[in-house]
Amino acid sequence: MTGTVQPTHPQLAVSAAIFRGGKVLLTRRARSPAKGFYSLPGGRVEFGESLHKALEREVDEETGLDIEIIGLAGWREVLPSTGGAGHYLIMSFAARWIAREPRLNEELDDYRWIAPDALAGLGDLKLTGGLEEVIQAAARLVGS
Repeated sequence: MTGTVQPTHPQLAVSAAIFRGGKVLLTRRARSPAKGFYSLPGGRVEFGESLHKALEREVDEETGLDIEIIGLAGWREVLPSTGGAGHYLIMSFAARWIAREPRLNEELDDYRWIAPDALAGLGDLKLTGGLEEVIQAAARLVGS
């Protein structure tokens, strides 16, 4: 967008490590921030919105999935860079898939269900920083 003003304070965001049949959902970002990188579905928390409501809304908007939130798996801070990314505090939750299939849209252009122990061998995929640690913590919470 032309004329978009960057926030002058950190933005709170949520993401979900969604497990189904022992595999976790990775989505490839179709736009900035992190365009072209595989990550977890999620996004910004709106003012007055609880973290769980924000997570359910963002997962539905990005993937169309119904999920059951299990618990907080970890957090990550993304600091401003010269590439234009803002300052984000991302709260990452472990979740279980309940219903529906992922769909591609303007926010994500690919998705993959991947076994958590296979992440280290995916050298051909660009992963967002800290992704493996969050997925391993989430897998412990879910029991995968």
